[in-house]
Amino acid sequence: MTGILDSVNQRTQLVGQNRLELLTFRLMGRQRYGINVFKVKEVLQCPKLTLMPNLHRLVKGVAHIRGHTVSVIDLSLAIGGRPTTDIDKAFVVIAEFNRTIQAFLVSSVERIINMHWEAILPPPDGSGKAHYLTAVTNIDNELVEILDVEKILAEIAPVDETMDSSISEEIEKAQAETPVVRRILIADDSTVARKQVERAITSIGFEVVSVKDGKEAYEKLLEMASQGSIYDQISLVISDIEMPEMDGYTLTAEIRRHAELKDLYVILHSSLSGVFNQAMVERVGANSFIAKFNPDELGNAVKTALIK
Repeated sequence: MTGILDSVNQRTQLVGQNRLELLTFRLMGRQRYGINVFKVKEVLQCPKLTLMPNLHRLVKGVAHIRGHTVSVIDLSLAIGGRPTTDIDKAFVVIAEFNRTIQAFLVSSVERIINMHWEAILPPPDGSGKAHYLTAVTNIDNELVEILDVEKILAEIAPVDETMDSSISEEIEKAQAETPVVRRILIADDSTVARKQVERAITSIGFEVVSVKDGKEAYEKLLEMASQGSIYDQISLVISDIEMPEMDGYTLTAEIRRHAELKDLYVILHSSLSGVFNQAMVERVGANSFIAKFNPDELGNAVKTALIK
């Protein structure tokens, strides 16, 4: 198992080439799941778990790992499946999401697979509003599901979505002096994350154009550009990085290459917080990066984009 992640740190060069590597695993059943290796810090045989009072029902216990106390989330139970059994034989995937370290309990861990984001597809129609998928792919003629971890984390520990009112006031003041288009395009494959951003942006008086991935965002921008100057229609783009079909890095690079879009202000907004490669943001030409999800930081990033 140690060998699976020996080269994780060397794999970050895939980012920005519309490629990723998935760590595949199974829960309580035959279905295979995947998580982006770029978010994974470590995979361990499940350590001894300690029960504590008032733990969330999805938290199997807490573990002491590398000097830190980490809550271990039963991933099978979190998506509506059976609780994980045979804990002694199970594994924990240590990952970093949204500025925090998370431990996910899984039944077994398989291998790392090099993928192209074009092979990662949105969930099929009919999966319902309650599903926990952001994407699916096919590996060895078998469906692999990529889970909406942000939705799971939001159910366990909801974030405060309230934005400091002074941010809106400062934008209003600047707007009176130099009017800007009060419309922003948002791209994110996680329903929960997308709604969080939408609520934050509408709370400061902006209209939102919302799409589910980079490919859809780029097609929407091209459609808008065909109808007139893009700068008269939106003021900026806020994009997730990890998305099916086209990631946020590739979306940014495509925007910079297109004559009618190249000056759009782009904010990359991602749960890739601790292992994020700042050099890649600069390489593809994004204007700024902020880690999910802090409404004040998001609001200030928008304010910076508009007040020049």
